Amino acid sequence: MQNKPAKKVALITGGSSGIGLAIAHELAANGFSLFLVSNQPGLLENCKIEIEAKYAVSCHVLDIDLSKENSAQEIFNFTKQQDLEVEILVNNAGFLVFSEVMETPAKKINAVLQLHVLVPTMLCRLFGSEMKQRNSGHILNVSSISAVMPYPGISIYGPSKTYMRFFTRALRSELKIYGVNATCLIPGATATALYDPNKINLKLARRLGIMQTPEFVAKKAVRSLFRKKAECIPGLLNKLTVYFLPLLSMRLIFLIHKNTNLLQKGNAGLT
Repeated sequence: MQNKPAKKVALITGGSSGIGLAIAHELAANGFSLFLVSNQPGLLENCKIEIEAKYAVSCHVLDIDLSKENSAQEIFNFTKQQDLEVEILVNNAGFLVFSEVMETPAKKINAVLQLHVLVPTMLCRLFGSEMKQRNSGHILNVSSISAVMPYPGISIYGPSKTYMRFFTRALRSELKIYGVNATCLIPGATATALYDPNKINLKLARRLGIMQTPEFVAKKAVRSLFRKKAECIPGLLNKLTVYFLPLLSMRLIFLIHKNTNLLQKGNAGLT
């Protein structure tokens, strides 16, 4: 008796909200079954119900804290237990800390580096190895426009996203000869829960083109992924920003930081 083929899925970390959820809907609309991972159990169950009702696909979910050690291996083990074959890996989970390094709790620094560097790297290794053996598969790693911003206040967040950008570029070269694609998504400001609506007028920001919707970003990302593009930078303004922002004088940045109160002691925040 032959073994049943594994169930092919698209694995999305941080898939219960924001850009991750928008990518989930975009992939489900294209006929892909899903495996959503996050630490929001209530939202995960709601997403599963909504997606399975709206699209003719299955949706598996796993509630896990990705900032803890060995979480990547736990996700991999879960796919084996559930007989899931990850055809598309989307490393999207993350959080923003806006604070000076010296004022940021060590626990949050560890969490950022775990979530933005270690976990996606290990997931790429674990699932990328299987894709390499099959000579097929897609990896979408979510970086950020802050990857080109070595600025005060995002001195942990930005460089961690820089790592993701260049890691994906190198990974792409390694996997391309095996028929596996790796694409890096570099979104600008996006109207998600990363931003406090009590402090930022999200509707106005979207109307002015300063912020984009998760749906817009997801559509661009999935299209670029299937076209096997190296990078996806949604929106003309963001493309210009990625090109011109590195030309900005660091002396000017220092003067702005020195003469403003944007960063105040104890302002480190998890969002």
